[in-house]
Amino acid sequence: MAPVGPEAAALLAALHAEAFAPADRWSAQAIGLLVALPGHFALLGVVGGEPAGFALGRVAAGEAEVLTLAVRPAARRTGCGAALMRALMAEAANRGAREMFLEVSAQNAPARALYAGLGAAEAGRRRRYYPDGSDALVLRLPLSPCGAAPGA
Repeated sequence: MAPVGPEAAALLAALHAEAFAPADRWSAQAIGLLVALPGHFALLGVVGGEPAGFALGRVAAGEAEVLTLAVRPAARRTGCGAALMRALMAEAANRGAREMFLEVSAQNAPARALYAGLGAAEAGRRRRYYPDGSDALVLRLPLSPCGAAPGA
């Protein structure tokens, strides 16, 4: 996983567009602005020499948040998403976070399985959070000092 900055916003937006439905896609401008903010960071995943996905997170006051995780459909089920999450967790821990939070659609079974496999537990629910009307599950991941989920 390679850290990237605002200069990679167009690539990250293209990856996001492949990974999400039109109503959920983020623009290059939005991604570039987020990556440039203090405490925010992006990691690019590569499979077979090609950009396959990215993760965007932030750390503040000992807590981290996954802002987005996007993996190209062709790169799914290759371990890219899990590798991106582990790298994001490690970077967040290195920046002083003790726990990480994220939101995932209650209807997104593959993503929920990924997060559960990393040790995420449900911490709350946001009713009708997504444009399709689905609930968002708020998940919590404890971080160990070395950046991995405890027991991973």
